[in-house]
Amino acid sequence: MELSNKQKKLTLAKRFRGLLPVVVDVETSGLNPATDALLEIAAVTIGMDEEGKLYPDQVYHYHVEPFLGANLDPKALEITGIDPEQPLRYAIPEQQALRRLFAHVREQLEIIQCQRAVLVGHNAWFDLSFMLAAARRAAISAVPFHSFTTLDTATMAAVALGETVLARATRRAGIPFDVSEAHSAVYDATRTAELFCYIVNKIGL
Repeated sequence: MELSNKQKKLTLAKRFRGLLPVVVDVETSGLNPATDALLEIAAVTIGMDEEGKLYPDQVYHYHVEPFLGANLDPKALEITGIDPEQPLRYAIPEQQALRRLFAHVREQLEIIQCQRAVLVGHNAWFDLSFMLAAARRAAISAVPFHSFTTLDTATMAAVALGETVLARATRRAGIPFDVSEAHSAVYDATRTAELFCYIVNKIGL
């Protein structure tokens, strides 16, 4: 028996105790969210099909301008391959990037009838800490994400697949991973979303 659209939405809303999973990946100019710049942010919303299986849905991606006075660690920039001064990045200010992303998330919360979003990430504390630090700098108080609860795919993959590294975990799950594309926020976010859905679907609803 197929679920109606309303039943699917309510089922997804109830699956994670009223929290809507949104996969987020950030690329930064270092490891300290208070001093280092948020340079790129990507998010993938999660949907549910007629059989109750999760799948990656909408993708949102923004290149971000370093905030004034941000530390730009050359080693971090070498790893990400990001040149903050490259005009063809078409980067936008932190405030603009976050307001756009949060607007999309709030729209999904209303459609799915969830109370709040929960950040899904590979070592999710890192992505959440940078996003919250950027929100504070931008004076954005209404953040649609839970302020401390996350769903960490590194932990999930360790339990389900015996791996903690994203590239190894995805491959073990049968998800292709190109290491040359790694450290691109949109690439890592989409692979993380696929991994999250694979593990949740494997566990069952």
